[in-house]
Amino acid sequence: MAAKKGTGLLMVWADVPADKEPDFNRWYNEEHLAERLAVPGFLSGARYEAVKGGPKHLAVYELESPAVLDSAAYKKVSDNPTSWTKRSGPQAIATTFIRNVYTMIHPRAVTPAVAAAGMAPALQLGRMDVPAAVDAEWNQWYNTVYVPNYEKVPGVIRGRRYRAVTGTPTYLTYYEFENPKVSETEAWHAQRNAVAASETMRKHMRHAQGSPGVYVKTFELKG
Repeated sequence: MAAKKGTGLLMVWADVPADKEPDFNRWYNEEHLAERLAVPGFLSGARYEAVKGGPKHLAVYELESPAVLDSAAYKKVSDNPTSWTKRSGPQAIATTFIRNVYTMIHPRAVTPAVAAAGMAPALQLGRMDVPAAVDAEWNQWYNTVYVPNYEKVPGVIRGRRYRAVTGTPTYLTYYEFENPKVSETEAWHAQRNAVAASETMRKHMRHAQGSPGVYVKTFELKG
């Protein structure tokens, strides 16, 4: 079975004017997503909309690795946008446009079970920086305490962490949920301070505007 997840992510967030949303959505769903997923190394992808935080629109692409975006196949399509892309893509109409590329830092490898998993129904995404002085300690805590504890919560499929190789802020926390209400449950909130260090470590996070955001899947191409 072909892998659906790798060690890289391409994430594109956008806010667009309401009168341009219908064409923006058609462009994404009828042309752009398929165009990108035809590039070797693009393993899967889906579109999401924010139900908490923002920006509103999100396209997620699972990549074999960030190096896919340096390939000749990708550059051929990215350097030669279609007329519809020029007219309706986020670079043309978005009031907010964030395009970040990430490499996975937790877990260290993609297991066969994760590689075979499809795009989650819902996501919670944290985009953040931390002071350099606490970076090593904070990452150790996040990987060994914080994410594993949240993965115990009913409705959490898994948690992964990424470092930006293109874009800011530095870190992305990527929780896959069975539904968008998971992080509103008592079980989720109980994990916030389940370990004494968590309250202290959380204070170091400097979240980007709209983070953390909760997103619901709105469109996915079926193979």
